[in-house]
Amino acid sequence: MKTFEFTISRTIRGSADEVFDAWLDRTSPGGLWFGVERVIIDVAVDRLFYHVVSHEGRHWPHYGRFTRLDRGQAIEYTWMSEATRGLESLVTITLAARGGGTELTLRHSNLPDDEGGREHQGGWTWYLDVLATKFEKAAAGTT
Repeated sequence: MKTFEFTISRTIRGSADEVFDAWLDRTSPGGLWFGVERVIIDVAVDRLFYHVVSHEGRHWPHYGRFTRLDRGQAIEYTWMSEATRGLESLVTITLAARGGGTELTLRHSNLPDDEGGREHQGGWTWYLDVLATKFEKAAAGTT
């Protein structure tokens, strides 16, 4: 099966540690697992996560295994869902201080080169916008 990968970046108005913590905190608005229909997560290397997202009238289970957790620097995990067609894709997030904020770079690799695989780029772009907005509101003192 032909695969592809993509990389997207956002500058977030928060420290690298704050962005790292928000990404992994299932109770934090703007966090990856906040507001999903169901979540089971054990944040540690070689531990698993499972979550279900409701989208367009369907339930989409996602699951994977954490492979790297370096607070304030990087998060990496495998990612599988119906849209990965059985492939174990890999999400790599790197964090770097940039002008009073953090540059978050997300690379998603080993995705199937089809519509379902390519839709991940739009999903991650949306999610990074949500995360950036969370930190913008915090910086402005609004909710």
